[in-house]
Amino acid sequence: MDVDAFVLAHRATWDRLEQLVKRRRRLTGAEVDELVDLYQRVSTHLSMVRSASNDSVLVGKLSGLVAQARSVVTGAHAPLWREFVRFWTVSFPVVAYRSWRWWLGTAVVFMAVVFALAFWVGGDPEVHTAIGTPSEIDQLVNHDFASYYSENPAGSFALQVWVNNSWVAAQCIGFAILLGLPIPYLLFQNAANLGVIAGLMFAANKGDLFLGLILPHGLLELTAVFLAGAVGMRLGWMVIAPGDRPRGQVLAEQGRAVVAVAVGLAAVLLVSGLVEAMVTPSPLPTAVRIGIGVTVEVAFLTYVIYFGRKAARAGETGDVEDAPDVVPVA
Repeated sequence: MDVDAFVLAHRATWDRLEQLVKRRRRLTGAEVDELVDLYQRVSTHLSMVRSASNDSVLVGKLSGLVAQARSVVTGAHAPLWREFVRFWTVSFPVVAYRSWRWWLGTAVVFMAVVFALAFWVGGDPEVHTAIGTPSEIDQLVNHDFASYYSENPAGSFALQVWVNNSWVAAQCIGFAILLGLPIPYLLFQNAANLGVIAGLMFAANKGDLFLGLILPHGLLELTAVFLAGAVGMRLGWMVIAPGDRPRGQVLAEQGRAVVAVAVGLAAVLLVSGLVEAMVTPSPLPTAVRIGIGVTVEVAFLTYVIYFGRKAARAGETGDVEDAPDVVPVA
């Protein structure tokens, strides 16, 4: 962004908003409507500057102006449904979209660990003795793995899965407070567990059963976990290297954005849990069950890319403080 050109293009708007804020007790009806409109426009300007510029002076000036205007604008708050729609079309997808490099990197490293361990365990029978006794391994590959998905009623199992997966995602996001340092270890534990089971199942010629039970729900489930880990580590890194902006400001902005991801992932993992409880153990052909999982995964990624890229181009960051809290009345 050319900051000087941006300031030159919008200074008149900012000055006009500042004038209206100063005269807030003597505004006409038309001027009140104008103030609301300018407040929303300058809020968008602030989002654009934050995302494309390191000019802390300009960010501070616009932040102060937007805060003053927000305090003036009363009685025209956006209805709850509008905030709900904004969350799902802006706040959540834009944070996920902006984190795509961390998200993709997390997925690549996680799956590399899974494949490496699966090949190691599956190709070396001596490793099996360190994992468990032959009877324990036989119980796992021939009974426990498959029965896990069908031994409980679908409703209670879906709730159990959702709570467990939400806890893993919440840990990833919560560890952002510790600069994301524990997150790689947490992800490694999950990757190691998945890789060992995969190796044992393939070694017992149960690879088709393993994939048929893991893929329908696992694609979306792991995608959600990757995203949780990515945003947590990204927040930690941005606190370590905030650039030209104050570290406290970066922490506040990114922390609010991470909260949006936490809420969004709760819904994503609920969908994953429902698929795991109702599709994974169903009598449908394996190809159909996997097809459902792929469809759900593609739908989620398409949603994030479409709405996230659109919001990012508009200068949105996912910070709830940037969300207009008023509805135009003019």
